[in-house]
Amino acid sequence: MTFPDRITSIQGSIMQYIGGIDIGGTKMAVVIADSDGPLLRLTEPTAKEGSSRAPADQAIRMLRQACEQAGVPFSELKTVGVSSCGPFIKQNGLIELRTQNICGGIGNRGDLPNDWQTVPLEAVLREQFTNVHIENDCVAALAAERAFGALQGSDHCAYVTWSTGVGFGLCVDGVMLRGKNGNAGHAGHMLLSEQSLAQCGCGNIGDVEALASGRNLEIQHGRSAEELFNAVKDGDVKAHAAVIHAAQWFGRALYNVTATLDLQAFVIGGSIWHHHGDWLEPIVKNEICSRLPPLTAGVQLLRPALDAYVADIGALYLAMPPAWIGNWRVHALWQRIGDIETV
Repeated sequence: MTFPDRITSIQGSIMQYIGGIDIGGTKMAVVIADSDGPLLRLTEPTAKEGSSRAPADQAIRMLRQACEQAGVPFSELKTVGVSSCGPFIKQNGLIELRTQNICGGIGNRGDLPNDWQTVPLEAVLREQFTNVHIENDCVAALAAERAFGALQGSDHCAYVTWSTGVGFGLCVDGVMLRGKNGNAGHAGHMLLSEQSLAQCGCGNIGDVEALASGRNLEIQHGRSAEELFNAVKDGDVKAHAAVIHAAQWFGRALYNVTATLDLQAFVIGGSIWHHHGDWLEPIVKNEICSRLPPLTAGVQLLRPALDAYVADIGALYLAMPPAWIGNWRVHALWQRIGDIETV
């Protein structure tokens, strides 16, 4: 069932307002919108203290605040879409977050001020909202790029983020892949090297995130990804070698996904690609297209049309009535999101 079909199947009346929630390990953003476009966007650091329901309570509070500032009755906000970092697990059929970037009781994080094992996201949101639709952030981003952005008309494609972590959203034969718990696309945790000592926050040694993500580049090389890339620009030979090596691992991950799913296009987002993709693209593309031409010839690497707001727009798309989609697409109403942000 497609996202719009799922909305239609439970929609009992015409919706006037929808809410979008983007939950990341660093920040949370909420957006409210109507049929004419986004109305207001708020951001805050993601809550990591208190009880394990704190992030979900934060999302509700922020949506209430956004409604108040936009003059929208909070009682009329019944449907929300959620674009969230994962992985997810299910308890009694409801999605909980079990991500090492938020839950201090798992993984190898010693810098989180909590001992949470999971965040009961869906159960708490359903205390307030009638309709709640939660997807992995890369799946939501892929849905948005297919609806409004660079992947319109593409049935064999992926959205990939290369930033603090590495994540994928996957589509084959026009079907968005979700998996038993909504975790399809966690290809950032595919194992690539048994010889590497690089360890991912999930505990894996030698997976894609361990070898290429911004956070793990910092752990490996003792300086932030930004500092590392700036050093490349300054002619630092060791930094250049480290970045090239990371780009090669990232490209091999894209090759593996291409060979497995026979894809035709990747939209690549995330801060590392946003700032450095222009010179990293040939390295990454060579890792894909220098192997097995019947599967890899002509594979495209594209920039996200929705760029910095792709996860927010993805969250809204999850909640969007089908009748709105055409108007949003024709008039590019999603572009208004950059003009309605407040703090």
